[in-house]
Amino acid sequence: MMALFGCGSFLVRGAGCTINDLLDRDIDTKVERTKSRPIASGALTPFQGVCAQLLLGLGILLQLNDFSRILGASSLLLVFSYPLMKRITFWPQAFLGLTFNWGALLGWSAVRRTLDPAVVLPLYLSGVFWTLVYDTIYAHQDKQDDKIVGVKSTALRFGDSTKYWVTGFGISCITSLVLSGFNANLGLPYYVFLAAASGQLAWQIWTVDINSGPDCSIKFVSNKWFGAIVFSGILIGRLSS
Repeated sequence: MMALFGCGSFLVRGAGCTINDLLDRDIDTKVERTKSRPIASGALTPFQGVCAQLLLGLGILLQLNDFSRILGASSLLLVFSYPLMKRITFWPQAFLGLTFNWGALLGWSAVRRTLDPAVVLPLYLSGVFWTLVYDTIYAHQDKQDDKIVGVKSTALRFGDSTKYWVTGFGISCITSLVLSGFNANLGLPYYVFLAAASGQLAWQIWTVDINSGPDCSIKFVSNKWFGAIVFSGILIGRLSS
């Protein structure tokens, strides 16, 4: 199951990024950091990018139970609508969070054939808050270009108050993870790992230079460690419970 979800998340996330690049191809050509992306540069046709990833993702989805197939397919509404959000709201990062973290619901249903709201909803929300942290930091790389092009982001919405906002999102993320772990009866090691993850999140929030593109990129990429720590805590917390 972990192998299926590992491949599935890679493929469907890639499809979402391809759809995003497809809709943004005219914008990406005007932004220094994105003008060399495959679709914007013409190296990849939209049909090749979207169809290959979605078909492979469908093949993985069909390996799951019927409830999970319906739940997984419903996420496509978010996948296709998210790229449009930066044109109409300063909160596209929130919609990205709702999209990228759908696996919190799908993973549980794939194993249990149902949903336990007390566990999966806090887990889902923790992912949404986490996305608001890392993607706001990410968006600060492009804020000058975004102003010129005319698209919106939380980086532009928060401006110099960004650290205060993302601190609130970070606290909400950790609180939701605590609640989800408690309702799932995870063992003590989970909370030890969660404390370490909190430290990593606090480090990136309070040391990031939002006016330095390279530093924003470093802090954004460091979220792989936050995710790895939380994953390890869930795994060991379950084994010890």
